[in-house]
Amino acid sequence: MQKIAVRYLRARFRLFSFISPMMAAKKALDLFRTPVKRQKKQLPVIFHHAEQLQFGLENILIRGYRWNHPADKKILIVHGFQSSVFNFSHFIHPLVAKHYEVLAFDAPAHGNSGGKTITAPLFAKMIRTIHEQFGPVQSYLAHSFGGLAVSLAMEDIHHDESYKIVFIAPATETKTAIDQFFHHLRLNARVRAEFDKLIAEIGGHPAEWYSIYRAAMNIHAHILWIHDEDDVQTPIADALKLKNENPDNITFVITNGLGHRRIYRDAEAVKKVLEFL
Repeated sequence: MQKIAVRYLRARFRLFSFISPMMAAKKALDLFRTPVKRQKKQLPVIFHHAEQLQFGLENILIRGYRWNHPADKKILIVHGFQSSVFNFSHFIHPLVAKHYEVLAFDAPAHGNSGGKTITAPLFAKMIRTIHEQFGPVQSYLAHSFGGLAVSLAMEDIHHDESYKIVFIAPATETKTAIDQFFHHLRLNARVRAEFDKLIAEIGGHPAEWYSIYRAAMNIHAHILWIHDEDDVQTPIADALKLKNENPDNITFVITNGLGHRRIYRDAEAVKKVLEFL
């Protein structure tokens, strides 16, 4: 079924591209920022014991959860694209045991939150809003696209070296995600040129600006970065570009054979996260 859907999309985009590269670019951007599936599986038991929270973000209802309130230190769990905070339930008990107040929210167009599309600026704005309304949040645990969103948010959040961030398989470069998207749908260079123009016009920055490598220069927090050599979704090559510069505030842990999603459930990776926090 997935192969049929991809062939159908490729055919549609060939037609759009023939009619107008700009039309094809607009359709491609809509697809790029729309989760194909929304995870709304049964709540893990620990979520039944959480305080339910919600707030409005650009006319979107954001829903989340809180445990161990109030506490002196707070941590925010941030999921990735087409995911949900439910996937990180195994971190909650151990974090509470370490005396954290734990916050976890579904991003726009994900889980139990409202909305149909998600962008990096909107995701980052959600994180800043949580920091302002329910924080201050001094620690962050982020996976995939959530890692990019946290890095962008931290540029606008006043913080120092006492803050801690865990990046697990973060989406380091937006350009890489776009390259993969265009390769998958076989979109041509003319559509890509219009696509890049749209991103710059809408967000005020080119795609290359939405980069953890760039944002890291403005982040003072201590960072634990866990990435797998076999990660296809967020290639380790992007992470190694920063690792090779040996930033003083970042500790890299490179794993093998865990890919993009198994990595955040791996017992050894979880242990390293908890030891760092």
